[in-house]
Amino acid sequence: MALRDPRHVAVLAYDGLGTFEFGIVVEVFGLRRTGLDVKWYDFEVCSLERAPVRAAGGILVQARHGLRSLERAGTIVIPGWNYGGPPAPPRLLRALRSAHAGGARLVSICSGVFLLAETGLLDGKRVTAHWRHADKFRARFPNVQIEPDVLYVDEGNILTSAGSAAGLDLCLHIVRLDYGGEIANQLARRLVIPPHREGGQAQYIEDPIRPAAQGGLAPVLEWAQSNLRRAVRVDDLARKARMSERNFARHFRQQTGSTPHQWLMHQRVLAAQRRLEKTGDSIDRIAEAVGMETAATLRLHFRRVLGTSPSAYRRRFAAR
Repeated sequence: MALRDPRHVAVLAYDGLGTFEFGIVVEVFGLRRTGLDVKWYDFEVCSLERAPVRAAGGILVQARHGLRSLERAGTIVIPGWNYGGPPAPPRLLRALRSAHAGGARLVSICSGVFLLAETGLLDGKRVTAHWRHADKFRARFPNVQIEPDVLYVDEGNILTSAGSAAGLDLCLHIVRLDYGGEIANQLARRLVIPPHREGGQAQYIEDPIRPAAQGGLAPVLEWAQSNLRRAVRVDDLARKARMSERNFARHFRQQTGSTPHQWLMHQRVLAAQRRLEKTGDSIDRIAEAVGMETAATLRLHFRRVLGTSPSAYRRRFAAR
């Protein structure tokens, strides 16, 4: 059996389709991206129905393809699901199981995780969904570990995202996996969104980062990003913000959804990605340049965040 190309994406249209979630998938994977200088995704919309399906907002969506698309796709996206209705059609569940067994990557946005859970493929795995759905999901699928306080969860060939907008974060994460950090950053700039939020960040940020004049942490974060080579510690950031370390950690969590330590380490991994793509520097030199001191430390955190080694990442995404 031929290997599936993960850049062949099929998105499921269903009756009651979530228009926003569907639009995210089309925007990221379905538009031609000629300015990015890479061959972009092959994209298909498929449906159980031959007739147009109803979407939120009074829109009708006519899919050109049926479930046969799932036999070819390397990435299958479920943009939400009517989880309060009747069980999913058995032939759809069979098609998803078969696609997964054939090597397809399954992706859900928000309530789409309910459909994936009906397949049984999520048993024993970690997933996420919108925090409002967590109790219902936990009651229906007790064998699945739901984490309702993160943006997205990557379990290898099954990826799930939280509420609708977190679908953008997950889709950008997928682009980063498929094309590398530089292409993902270029796409983020086109979409006018942050280039990367790590999946473990909180879904709900209590107090979004404000400009310096209003006391926000943005200047401190910018300083830290410019000084990653230094041994920047949390107490350094707290002093820069003119706060106690405890008070700073509380404000940081409220404004970023992450801890200062997690955020610093993630920024260092992102900086290492850029150097691996754009320079021929050794792994030791890159580790030193991004403040990780040793290649062993870089390898440890790189694999934790991206699931691969710095050397493998370079082979795949070094400047074309």
